[in-house]
Amino acid sequence: MTNTFKPVLLVAAMLVGVLLECRTAQADTLTVAGGCFWCVESDFEKVKGVSEVTSGYTGGTVDNPSYKQVTRGGTGHYEAVQITFDPGVVSRETLLGLFFRSVDPTDAGGQFCDRGDSYRTAIFVSNPAEQALAEAAKADAQKALGKTIVTPILPAKTFWPAEEYHQNYYKGSGLRITRFGPVQQSTAYRLYREACGRDQRVKQLWGKAAAFTH
Repeated sequence: MTNTFKPVLLVAAMLVGVLLECRTAQADTLTVAGGCFWCVESDFEKVKGVSEVTSGYTGGTVDNPSYKQVTRGGTGHYEAVQITFDPGVVSRETLLGLFFRSVDPTDAGGQFCDRGDSYRTAIFVSNPAEQALAEAAKADAQKALGKTIVTPILPAKTFWPAEEYHQNYYKGSGLRITRFGPVQQSTAYRLYREACGRDQRVKQLWGKAAAFTH
């Protein structure tokens, strides 16, 4: 390697490091609960500017809860997702608008076929600026629907990632036992989503403004 080539490589490496630091600095997160986290994860991973969506639990009092604990009730936790995004590509306002238009924010008892406290909708905020944006999005959704929005805006608590098998469930290739017999995980997810009536209800409620419906 020539002496001239070495400085070039060093400069290139430094530039890559700076770019990575900039991308990290730009990343922001939004935590929402919208019923089944498989579905919310699947929806928001389609959005340009979103780099990652993690399924998990938040809002409750139990440390590192399990799926069984949360769905059984009593933990105070919601099934939620943490959305990591680049605000230079997609804004928090846009994501909040998509969130409201991908759920039934008029339902206080759960979402679609999933009933119970852990399946309710919610938005979690960490500061007054996030609170103001969430309140504005909620007011906009209520005006658009002409119905009372029951989705609460809550102070952020620790977000606990769900078990590994829940992450990217919608595109998994493993086999799952269902009432239709053994099927690929991605197929099991699709059958669940259809049977639960999620997209049908969102279309019925939001019409042409419905987000992510298939």
